[in-house]
Amino acid sequence: MNRAAEVRIPRRVVTGIRDGRSVFVSDGPTPNAHAYESVPGHLTSVLYATAAKPVLPQDQAEQAPPQILITPEPGATKLMIVVFPPDSVFAAVDPASAFEEQAVHIPGLIQAFEPGAPGMHTTDTVDYDIVLNGEIWLELDDGAETLLKQGDVVVQGGTRHAWRNKGDKPATMCFVLIGAERGA
Repeated sequence: MNRAAEVRIPRRVVTGIRDGRSVFVSDGPTPNAHAYESVPGHLTSVLYATAAKPVLPQDQAEQAPPQILITPEPGATKLMIVVFPPDSVFAAVDPASAFEEQAVHIPGLIQAFEPGAPGMHTTDTVDYDIVLNGEIWLELDDGAETLLKQGDVVVQGGTRHAWRNKGDKPATMCFVLIGAERGA
């Protein structure tokens, strides 16, 4: 079954400068968007990545190719769109198959997930997390939770957390990951 037909692949428009003028460099589906066979309705995509000190104009090469390392170096960024199906979907999947598929498509990030605590993870990033559609719960390591709805924004400062979709509809989120160095 083609999971891409079940979730919308984000459209990405990239602009740049050629011969001193603004131009559209690309306009189309995100090249590395992946709809998971092992987790129906789940989609991850990195739309763009920047170096710690981006240079303008941006290089015309693809900035977010398939299988790009998700966790950015300090100062670098990654822009992601993720569709979370309801938790009931995640509960019914084979964890080994899901991990194997995610290891290919979200390298660096999937390794941050804790095997003994489904969904819990920690990254060395400051994240701007925006709910684009639906509702989702943010759970912290002490069990504290808060419900987030469309338009809500979370600033995640390198904390241990998990995203929980307790509803019956998908939730779509935008994440801006900014690589950070963890202090003492």
